[in-house]
Amino acid sequence: MTELIQLGDIQITVSRKAVKNVHLSVHPPVGHVTLVAPSETRIEVIRAYAISKLGWIRNQQDKLINQSRETPRQYVERESHYLWGRRYLLSVIEKDVKPTVILDHQRITLVVRPGSDVQKRAEVIHEWHKSLLHEAVPALISKWEQKLKVKVTGYFLQRMKTKWGSCNHDAGNIRLNTELVKKPKDLLEYVIVHELAHLLEPTHSDRFVAILDEHYPTWREARIELNELPLSAETWSL
Repeated sequence: MTELIQLGDIQITVSRKAVKNVHLSVHPPVGHVTLVAPSETRIEVIRAYAISKLGWIRNQQDKLINQSRETPRQYVERESHYLWGRRYLLSVIEKDVKPTVILDHQRITLVVRPGSDVQKRAEVIHEWHKSLLHEAVPALISKWEQKLKVKVTGYFLQRMKTKWGSCNHDAGNIRLNTELVKKPKDLLEYVIVHELAHLLEPTHSDRFVAILDEHYPTWREARIELNELPLSAETWSL
């Protein structure tokens, strides 16, 4: 069960769970605020706590609002594209052959049929992005299955508007945002560790934090770096 607290123009979604401490979070991309409190905490106490953190909440929301965004991609010659945290220039070749993408040290070459529109070019790049993730993800999952002593039943890749990843604890699978292909590979690893840790602890409880602290002690720095990198030009909504 969730409740809402309204503090001026700030709305906070409150949920009570079996945790020891209050967890207050401001989520990208638009600064949605959530608060998880111990099960027996009275709403008056939760409200007072939230009021005491208003300055911090506004500061976090300002950071998200001012965060740089990629300009919309047009998939044209010499346009900048990012792969694993590195910038490449795009080269476009129109040929009457099956569309493909070729990567070398300095550029990404997109081969498309003559007259292909932006949407078609975007689809070709997106499928290529998924193929690169399919090459990188299984080894990372296998590595962390062994470290965390968990078993992943499967993983899925998709565009996700508000999350870098998610975990279905009951089914034992995880989902990863295809935008991760644009970020440094160590950040992809962090998201995988985060989601696999949810197989041990489904909530963001003290136990969950302890699991990350033990197995991936730099997770806080990774989370900050991930959320400070440019967002997609897509308009995100909750």
